[in-house]
Amino acid sequence: MSDDRTSRDAIEQAYPQSFKELCGYVDILASRGIEWGLLGPREGDRLWSRHIANSLALVDPIPLGVTVVDVGSGAGLPGLPLALARTDLGVTLVEPLLRRSNFLELAVDELGIGERVRVLRARAEETKERFDVVVCRAVAPLDKLLRWTTPLLEPGGQLIALKGESAEDEIRGASPLLKKLGLRAEVLELRAAQGVDGTRAIRVSR
Repeated sequence: MSDDRTSRDAIEQAYPQSFKELCGYVDILASRGIEWGLLGPREGDRLWSRHIANSLALVDPIPLGVTVVDVGSGAGLPGLPLALARTDLGVTLVEPLLRRSNFLELAVDELGIGERVRVLRARAEETKERFDVVVCRAVAPLDKLLRWTTPLLEPGGQLIALKGESAEDEIRGASPLLKKLGLRAEVLELRAAQGVDGTRAIRVSR
C-alpha cells in the first residue's frame, strides 16, 4: 500500500504540468472538503494515495478532446483531478445535493478552470445533455448506473466507472440489462503512475 507522500511524489513525476493545480485542489479537500463533511476527518492523511491517484487512473482510457460528465461528483472525484490533468477535456460535474454543488462551484472558481469545467446541480436522470464519456466513483452498482447514465451517452460514447474487487460480479449481475441495451462491459486494470496503488474500472460501450 503506497503512503500519501510516496503517491504525491509519484504523481508529481507523472503530471508535472498540472501538479501545482492538483496541490491546490488537495488543499481545498483537506480544508473545506473535510470541514463541510464531504470527506471524513481521517481522509486528510490519504488524499493523494486514496483519492487523487484513484481519480487520475482514468486519465489514459479517456480519448482526446471529448466531453466528460462526472455523475454524483460529490467532492469532485474523479472529475476535478481529471480536468486538472487533462486540459483538452470539457468536464461537467453533476451533483444533486446543494452543499456539495456549492463546494464544487467554489473549487472550480478557486482553481480558475471555469472556462472548461462547469457544475450542474441535478440528478443524472434529470440531465438532458449528452456526453462522450460518463465517469463515476462509488455511486451505485452497475445495473443502477446503466439505468441512470446510458441516456447521457452520445452514440459511440462510453461509461467508465471506478470499481474495486466487485467489478466482475457487477458485470455478471448487470448482464441481462447489458444485453437488452446492446452494450458490452469489460474490466480495466488502471494505475495513475508508477509507485501508486492500481485500481479497477468497468468500461461499458456499445
